[in-house]
Amino acid sequence: MRYRFEAELRRWEARVHDDWYFVDLPLEQSAEIHEWADALPRAGFGAVKVTARVGATSWSTSIFPGASGVYSLVLNARVRRAEGIEPGDTVVAEVELAG
Repeated sequence: MRYRFEAELRRWEARVHDDWYFVDLPLEQSAEIHEWADALPRAGFGAVKVTARVGATSWSTSIFPGASGVYSLVLNARVRRAEGIEPGDTVVAEVELAG
């Protein structure tokens, strides 16, 4: 399963002394992933393994479920630098669930 979405890059405010930046998957896509999550390889904290892509950059990672019911994708510094992404930018991202 592959999902493409647009979201604003935001900083994780719970860890203000760390530089963690996320984009959130839409609620509808998150709900669908949640339905399939029990049959997928899982990582800690309920994370789901994915291959992610932003622009020309792709990487293996996990998406993490949040209290609001949506999954979040971390965009690390390497990805942000490679794609010229800054906090507040709208990002077009794609995730493919690992099977």
